[in-house]
Amino acid sequence: MTHASPMASPATATLARGGIHFTTASSASRGAAAWRALEHALDGLCGPQANPLKHLGALAVWLLWLLMASGVILYILLDTSAAGAYTSIAALADTPWRLGDLLRGTHRYATDAFAIVLAVHVVREWALGHFKHFRRMPWITGVPLVALFFISAINGFWLNWDRLGQYSVTSTAEWLDALPLFASPLARNFLDAASLGDRLLTLFVFMHIGVPLLLVFGLWFHIQRIAHAHIMPPRALAWGSLLVLLLLSLALPVRSQGPADLASAPGALALDWFVLFIHPLVDATSPWTGWALVLAAFSLLMLPVLLPAGTRPPVAVVYPEHCSGCMRCFDDCPYSAITMVPHANGRASMRMAAVDADLCASCGICAGSCPSSTPFRSTEQLVTGIDMPQLPIDALRRTLEQGLQALPGPRRYVVFGCDQGVQTRILAPDVLQCGLICAGMLPPSFIEYALRAGADGVLVAGCREGGCEFRLGQRWTHERLTGLRAPQLRGSVPASRWHATWVDHADAPALLAAVQNLRRAEHAPPVAEEKIE
Repeated sequence: MTHASPMASPATATLARGGIHFTTASSASRGAAAWRALEHALDGLCGPQANPLKHLGALAVWLLWLLMASGVILYILLDTSAAGAYTSIAALADTPWRLGDLLRGTHRYATDAFAIVLAVHVVREWALGHFKHFRRMPWITGVPLVALFFISAINGFWLNWDRLGQYSVTSTAEWLDALPLFASPLARNFLDAASLGDRLLTLFVFMHIGVPLLLVFGLWFHIQRIAHAHIMPPRALAWGSLLVLLLLSLALPVRSQGPADLASAPGALALDWFVLFIHPLVDATSPWTGWALVLAAFSLLMLPVLLPAGTRPPVAVVYPEHCSGCMRCFDDCPYSAITMVPHANGRASMRMAAVDADLCASCGICAGSCPSSTPFRSTEQLVTGIDMPQLPIDALRRTLEQGLQALPGPRRYVVFGCDQGVQTRILAPDVLQCGLICAGMLPPSFIEYALRAGADGVLVAGCREGGCEFRLGQRWTHERLTGLRAPQLRGSVPASRWHATWVDHADAPALLAAVQNLRRAEHAPPVAEEKIE
């Protein structure tokens, strides 16, 4: 008996490798499969810890800190008067040891890098379908951050008050004037030098301070439902990205493009196409076309959350009579869906878990962390403190017991496989495959229980590092199996009789190789090739 993945597609392909038959289910969308293939390629080049595609959110936050740190120093050096702004920034080019180039270049190129990372982050979440059910709110709160970033970035070019800043601010004013928002056209402020006062430059500075603060505040809303959020990328990726920015600053120093002159229109300019693309687009069409395109872009960003999301899987259920209030599920939940409330038994000193259905990811990680989920409990029906209705821990124990009895022998192996990882069903007479919603829902004691119930070896298969569909399932599973996190796999369990492998949708050969390695570790006799339908 095996648990079939609720996500599995009917479309399967039967293959054979190393004497084992297996089927692969194409459950992932084409977009998700293509994205995972790209992530896997970068895993091979730089490893999961330095793979930027697996740390886009943290990388964006890191770039934001670099922007704010370099921006504070630039603000100290900036003369906010209309006459002195250009001179104060242009003087950075004469700073000893090219420190001015490093400062200004880091600020500019970090802005461009942020725009790129932001775009790739949106594409990744869209490709993987991370906008449904419990992920709707992070997606919705993320859309305004896109607008706040571009407002802040475009506004930053105005502070330099060179020809490029002049072009950007006048183009923006004319673009805004197309909307019936102001009593008098904004473009009148930029007709000549006499109409431009120091107060206007000061207003630009306050905008460039206020909008990023709104961005940081919005970022808090964006991640406040995510527990154990990584707001800093791995050290290698952080320092590597900073080194790239510094090298770009030296190789391609950012220079001012001549002081602003309102008496004449700017000529040929070196545009920053990552941020200022909207200006030539409006120039080539019309202001209303520009607004229509912006509205269409943000409508497309909001479209995923407006589409039917399909049936939502059942959420975790708490059984008060078995909940001890240990807080393990509270600590392990990836999306802060669990809170501790007064216990139903009325004891003032006890608390119990409560599940917020809107936040629950239906991953089962909480069930894997519950101390009452151990299969060694001598009860006919195993009821835990918190469990998943679609795959209770009791059903997993019964599947394991009955499946092992059904295997003909002489050797028996158990594979606990994550339904979100490799979509593979092993068809071999000596292998029992038990599906899990997430590898993190497996209590480590099930490994020992399987070995005592007659299994000669146990394999735990979860998603690749950094690729867990529920963020923390792979990490918590690894830490539980290695004794770094409770509940732990007991040290008395022979290490040669269980293995863990981290595989994804395209890693069926790696899973089969892990099964073969488990067999070799036990010096098991070869199993006659046989296909089980």
